[in-house]
This record gives sequence, structure tokens and C-alpha cells, in this order.
Amino acid sequence: MANVSNAQQPKVKVAPAGSTVASTGQTIIENGVVAKIAGIAAREVPGVYALGGGAARAVGAIRDALNSTDLTQGVSVEVGETQVAIDVTIVAEYPVSLQKVADDVRAAISVAMSEFVGKQAVEVNVTINDVHIPSDDDASDDTVAADVDAETRVL
Repeated sequence: MANVSNAQQPKVKVAPAGSTVASTGQTIIENGVVAKIAGIAAREVPGVYALGGGAARAVGAIRDALNSTDLTQGVSVEVGETQVAIDVTIVAEYPVSLQKVADDVRAAISVAMSEFVGKQAVEVNVTINDVHIPSDDDASDDTVAADVDAETRVL
């Protein structure tokens, strides 16, 4: 934040290098925070279209319309003292390698847990419950589909 009043700001005191600062208390990171960080990490992976199952995505669409996105949608976590286990449900983009997207989601969540939460992700289960196919509005695609013989089958 800019100092718009030109008033002198108090200096932040930092412990000198090499000194030992007494550490009292503990840091507790709630499950919802861990789930939110995992959700953000998963959404940033190329090939992930959305998170959550059909019902969760329907509720998410309503929330998006109200500018209240649920970043934990499709993510469940179990948080221990030093480790976390995460289950995430995604919708993949078509055409992507589903195995590669799942591996990339696992890697992104593992890195996020290590960097931001300070805990080891011992298990990241990825469920791909749908594939998003971008809709084509070209009239030419409709005529091609209509020309295909209805009796043609792949054996």
C-alpha cells in the first residue's frame, strides 16, 4: 500500500541473522485452507477445465454468477501433523492425455502443499469424472454430421 500521507511509517523489527528467537505457540492450518490451496493448484494445471462432479459444478455455476467462486469445490482433504492426503475430482479438456493431466495435478498439488502449507502430500487421488468438449458453432460441422450414414457402425 502506498504511503499517500507522506507520514513516516513505523519500521518492522526483524531478528538479526544468527540470533535465536523464542518460538511459543503453534500454527494451525484449517482443512478448508488446505483444500482451497489444493483447488487453486489443480485449476492452474493445463488441461483441467473444472473441478467437482456434476451437482457440484451446477452449484458452482450459480456461485460464479454471484461472483462467489468456491475454490474448494471437488476437493477433500485429510490433514495430519506433518502430512496431508487429498482427493480431487476434475473435468479434463478434450483432447488431452488424461494420465498426463492427472499426473500434472498430483505434482502441482504436492508442490503447493510443500511450499504453502509446509506439509508433505502423501497421497493425491485424482478422479476424472468428465471430459469437456468445446462446442463448435460452425454450420459446416452440422452438415458433415448430417451426411454420415446412420447405419455405419464400428465393429
